[in-house]
Amino acid sequence: MSTNFINFNRDAICFLPPSIQDWLPENHLARFVVEIVSQLDIKSIKDSYSGKGSKAYHPKMLLALLFYGYATGVFSSRKLENATYDSVAFRFITADTHPDHDTISSFRKRFLKELTPLFVQILLIAKEMGLLKLGKVSLDGTKVKANASKHHALSWEYASKLEEQLKGEVEELLKMAEQVDNNETENEMNIPDEIARRKDRLRDIAAAKVEIERRANERYLKEKEAFDKKMAERAEKERASGKKAGGKTPKTPDPGPRKKDQINLTDADSKIMPTTAGFDQVYNAQACVDIESLLIVENHLTQNTNDKLEIDTAIKGIKSLPDDIGQVDALLGDAGYFSEANVKICEKAQIVPYISSKREKHHPPLQERFGQPPPLEKDADPVGKMKHRLQTQEGKEIYAKRKSTVEPVFGVIKHVIGFRQFLLRGLEAVSGEWDLVCLAYNLKKLHKLAC
Repeated sequence: MSTNFINFNRDAICFLPPSIQDWLPENHLARFVVEIVSQLDIKSIKDSYSGKGSKAYHPKMLLALLFYGYATGVFSSRKLENATYDSVAFRFITADTHPDHDTISSFRKRFLKELTPLFVQILLIAKEMGLLKLGKVSLDGTKVKANASKHHALSWEYASKLEEQLKGEVEELLKMAEQVDNNETENEMNIPDEIARRKDRLRDIAAAKVEIERRANERYLKEKEAFDKKMAERAEKERASGKKAGGKTPKTPDPGPRKKDQINLTDADSKIMPTTAGFDQVYNAQACVDIESLLIVENHLTQNTNDKLEIDTAIKGIKSLPDDIGQVDALLGDAGYFSEANVKICEKAQIVPYISSKREKHHPPLQERFGQPPPLEKDADPVGKMKHRLQTQEGKEIYAKRKSTVEPVFGVIKHVIGFRQFLLRGLEAVSGEWDLVCLAYNLKKLHKLAC
């Protein structure tokens, strides 16, 4: 029997090398994250510390901990705390210190708003490294589950019915309480507890209905403004032509909540939207990806199911980037982003749109794939010009890059990193967490590009 084994001793005085620098390989992601964070300007974060009380963990260390955690699929503050004991990479980042989960959680919530400028700083570093050269970007969205169940959602219609039911049950329980003789009759039901439970539920429903009414009023004001504008334009056309305007007369918007207007009792800002797995309680997460480096250059979160409403926000985000990063000259988007207004928004921003006006076939006919379109009409409008552009061989080759850029990014985020559900709740907090996810993805991608 062989006895040629490597000796080991669990009672050794030093299990890890004496120097933290000897714990990890030179090209390890943890080292890269620490190096990038060391270059960030976090003055706004540091200035928020008062300097009173017990000493705090350095914000650069906590930032590196969060960034590396989100880049490697460790999201919860408790798991991050445990990792500072269990993982050599996390121990390297924290220099063998162990911030507790409350500290990590509080830091994350407190400085979510500071992540946007850090996101931009990392893009500037990528530019300095020669790894980012802006030009063409792909825009797409993905539905990410909220930290809430769709079974905790209430529609206006159901909330009203449930409210009446619970009020009736409370009245019935009060009558039962009057009739019960505690000295002679045993009652298995704890009536006071049942009444209290229903009153708590009624309070939640009342608050939910108030919020639904508030949102309905906001929607009505927007719809009324759009209606008044259309009617004014229609009246002006009739006045100029002396004839009655053709087409359907715009419908007057109705005030008040609609039957299917809903709210979630756990995360009121999340919405039930269609996903590939059916309807779920989600947010619509958007990202603009540079087609050469596959780095995310703009991201935002929305409650809108329809992607048509996101072009304007995306372009404003792109235009807000520092000139040093470069200029976006073309935007690629699928049919979900197509509208005449969106094409005009792109052209106004001096960005050439490549937005499909229809669902693309997986296997188009040979002539459609390689054929050239007829010459562009002289009086073609912006939509006509874009459709012609997409039919040219050059346009087809550019648009074909859309699927191979932004969709793989979402694939990495959801299936490699493993981020499929938000931990935080509320639109503001979840938007900050999406910033954190995109920032962590960029660090992971930068590390790969640099190696």
